[in-house]
Amino acid sequence: MKIIVPMAGRGSRLRPHSLTVPKPLIPVAGQPIVHRLVKDIVKVLDQPVEEIAFILGDPAWFGDDVVSSLKALAESLGAKASIYRQDEPLGTGHAIMCAKDSLSGPTVIAYADTLIRADFKLDQEADSVIWVKKVDKPEAFGVVKLNDNDEIIELVEKPESFVSDLAVIGIYYFKEVSVLKEALQHVLDNNIVNGGEYQINDGIKRMMAAGNVFKTGQVDEWMDCGNKAVTVETNTRMLGFLKADGEKLISDDVQLNNSKIIQPCFIGKNVVLKDAIVGPNVSIGDGCTIESSSVKNSLIQTQTTIKNANLDEAMIGNHVTYNGEFTKVSIGDYSVLE
Repeated sequence: MKIIVPMAGRGSRLRPHSLTVPKPLIPVAGQPIVHRLVKDIVKVLDQPVEEIAFILGDPAWFGDDVVSSLKALAESLGAKASIYRQDEPLGTGHAIMCAKDSLSGPTVIAYADTLIRADFKLDQEADSVIWVKKVDKPEAFGVVKLNDNDEIIELVEKPESFVSDLAVIGIYYFKEVSVLKEALQHVLDNNIVNGGEYQINDGIKRMMAAGNVFKTGQVDEWMDCGNKAVTVETNTRMLGFLKADGEKLISDDVQLNNSKIIQPCFIGKNVVLKDAIVGPNVSIGDGCTIESSSVKNSLIQTQTTIKNANLDEAMIGNHVTYNGEFTKVSIGDYSVLE
């Protein structure tokens, strides 16, 4: 089994946090998004993963440190890491074809902007599986249309009239991914574009037309990390799941000085809490100091100092100094104070 992870996008909807850190590497509940996603997929697959291929963007943005972290992730899961580059943002289908040397055998393709909770088994009768989640407003998503045998016969993007309430979440299984490779090569060779880009859906539609059987797989939870608001919400939900799983979330070296932690929270190494109330639903990265503050429902990255603040539903990056008493402030591009 292989896992292919396209993650070349810049994550513009998550600015300013994605201005200095690629979105898939932004921590949620203490781990980068892509690390959690890959680990969760490996956990639920019923067979060993031999290779994990990551499709990255510009080396100036996805540099050596990113490559090293992804190689270490794959190796920690007993898999070989392969690194590919998508030099131009030409769509999901184009991104997958950047990894064409790895496109053979049984493969899961997963886009690195969502997290899941699932316990599933692969349908051995299907040529492919597309994972979906039932949603309340299907008109806002790409959805699948099923026949009477519960096979996927059509993919519909943001339907104006009801087709189904099963939204595509961006995780796919192919019993033999080289079939998708051939279909996407046809898409590229014939310049089949939607929205100016080469899309995975056009390759999948070609496979369906050739008689390949697509089934649905359903996840228990689907959590988006597309923008600040939903990432903070995902952090909250993930902390709840991890607490229920009994995972250790608070480092042993946290310094508590007249402070209180209200669970669930993730608190990294070398964190100092002084005259502070932290939680519930807060993630704090390594090396932070929170002083004379109240923080809840928030995500704070590393090496940041917060003083005299009352934070709720906040997302704060790395190496930030914030003092709630100051009024003469200098804030960079795309920042939001509410």
